[in-house]
Amino acid sequence: MSQTNTVLSTEEVIRARHSVRQYKRNVTIPDQTLNEILELAAAAPSSWNLQQWRFLVIREQEQKDRVKAIAYGQQQVSDASVVVVILGDLEAQITAKEIYGEKLAAGQITQEIHDNMVNQVSGAYQIAQVARDEANKNAGLAAMQLMLAAKAKGYDTVAMGGFDAAQLIQALNIPSRFIPVMLIPIGEAAVPARATDRLSLDKLVINESF
Repeated sequence: MSQTNTVLSTEEVIRARHSVRQYKRNVTIPDQTLNEILELAAAAPSSWNLQQWRFLVIREQEQKDRVKAIAYGQQQVSDASVVVVILGDLEAQITAKEIYGEKLAAGQITQEIHDNMVNQVSGAYQIAQVARDEANKNAGLAAMQLMLAAKAKGYDTVAMGGFDAAQLIQALNIPSRFIPVMLIPIGEAAVPARATDRLSLDKLVINESF
């Protein structure tokens, strides 16, 4: 861990995570630690286990500064140690063939199960809105898990939706298969995060039915 050797419980990590928008510059996250964060993020659940996310990792200062301009000049993009572009997969039916094909080859599933799953996914992904919804939904699960993993390792994050998606796609050569869902800067806070107010459960929880 970078900032502390204290191991936090899951509850402590969740309660300690807040959005940070001011980061210390020139802080390097070790490769092993960053990979551990990404591996934990990639353990998120997903529809059909298709893992409809990709992590475009930006560490070079020149590249971060390019993305800063695309993100309307938000300084945290330049100052953070790493910026992860969370991408959603619009063509995850391709992954379905890979995943279930490997399971079939390993004898873990029957041909019937393989065909049913691949056909089910392929049918769903013929509908553009379903593909987009699944890309956003599942990428969001991985993004949240990434932020919690980073906090567990002693780093702060912020989820950003403020950027020009078309410019980002062009600047980073993102294939048409993927859509940018959000940016997540990761680093050490220069200024402590300020906790935000939360709605009480009586305003958030509906029991049984409206």
